[in-house]
Amino acid sequence: MKLLSCILLLTLALGWAHSQGGGAGHPPHEHDYDLDRCKGLEMDAVAVNEEGIPYFFKGDHLYKGFHGLAELSNESFAELDDHHHLGHVDAAFHMHFEDNPDDHDRMFFFLDNKVFSFYKHKLEAGYPKDISEVFPGIPNDLDAAVECPHPECANDSVIFFKGDEIYHYDLKSKAVEEKEFKSMPNCTSAFRFMEHYYCFHGHMFSKFDPKTGEVHGKYPKEARDYFMRCSKFSPDSDHVEREQCSRVHLDAITSDDAGNIYAFRGHHYLRKDDNDTLTSDTIENDFKELHSEVDAAFSYENHLYLIKNNNLYVYRVGEPHIHLDGYPKPVTEELGIEGPIDAAFVCEDHHIAHIIKGNQMYDVELKVTPRKAGNERPIGPFKGVDTAMCGPGGVKVIIGNHFYHFDSTKLLSTARSLPEQHKVSLELFGCDH
Repeated sequence: MKLLSCILLLTLALGWAHSQGGGAGHPPHEHDYDLDRCKGLEMDAVAVNEEGIPYFFKGDHLYKGFHGLAELSNESFAELDDHHHLGHVDAAFHMHFEDNPDDHDRMFFFLDNKVFSFYKHKLEAGYPKDISEVFPGIPNDLDAAVECPHPECANDSVIFFKGDEIYHYDLKSKAVEEKEFKSMPNCTSAFRFMEHYYCFHGHMFSKFDPKTGEVHGKYPKEARDYFMRCSKFSPDSDHVEREQCSRVHLDAITSDDAGNIYAFRGHHYLRKDDNDTLTSDTIENDFKELHSEVDAAFSYENHLYLIKNNNLYVYRVGEPHIHLDGYPKPVTEELGIEGPIDAAFVCEDHHIAHIIKGNQMYDVELKVTPRKAGNERPIGPFKGVDTAMCGPGGVKVIIGNHFYHFDSTKLLSTARSLPEQHKVSLELFGCDH
């Protein structure tokens, strides 16, 4: 009987230890938040990786880019778990310090009193280290951090946030200057994106001047409206401004014969008239057969050709747009090419649809039946694109938040280097923030 009691007590003790995370292999943390970031999560940290893709951290999970499911952080940064059972990240930033190649282009993570330095997702030798060793004068248990390269700050610097305390850390001299940002809320995370600085507080954000902390314009704004791809937005969302200024990449873009631009993103689209007037609506409302998520679009002879998955939908331009009978039809039947298709466009009065698939471009003669894709060639220096359009000025290739201009399809296919980079939100749609 005494032996039976001991076995029972031992079994209960082992079960309790396992439930507290004492088992081998660090079982996943239980979390008391919904992993759907479109429901309004407060992120613990935000930073861009070496390719400029934003990483959003919540608890022991990580979201890569502006849409997609959460994954465990230790799947990308395994050593965080090896040294410190990862339940959260306090702060993170991407180092910009060209004067010191040993630190430039690294990702730094802060957990309690430790700092981790990763290069291409591998922990640097000697890390983790105490924050005070790597960034003397900077406190433990940070709330946020963001890089600030010269000339956006006086010198290459990092801005650290803890409560209402702000620290500017000079990377070269290691001097620390405490600042007071009176017009800013306390940041729970912060990051630099497209040369702008954003302070997240809860599921809201404010854009701020990194030197003074001044917040200009109508802030705070809802983070889901600008930094996440959600089917529904906050009740107070300004739909036109959101689509005009969103940092989420476009799915498709085209302009009709009258010069009106249609830009599709997720469940919504933005229309820019030839007089620069912007309007926005759901795809469901104006193109109900599509519902959402357009893969590619082009315009031809007063019709909009919209591609989704392996189907082609055709609408006659008007108020409202008229969906043609008999559509959708398979892309292979109508364009003579297998999907998926990344981008498509027709240039001015030509009768050729240029189709981009992966890193190749094809031509489809629209006046010929049956249609067939031919003249396969590379798309210059690009491995792939999000979308593209053609107008009187030439071809615009859109990748992420930027576009690249080419005077012709020939110059696009023969290019060996990237031309000047332009901002989609600013130069296509006139967003000033």
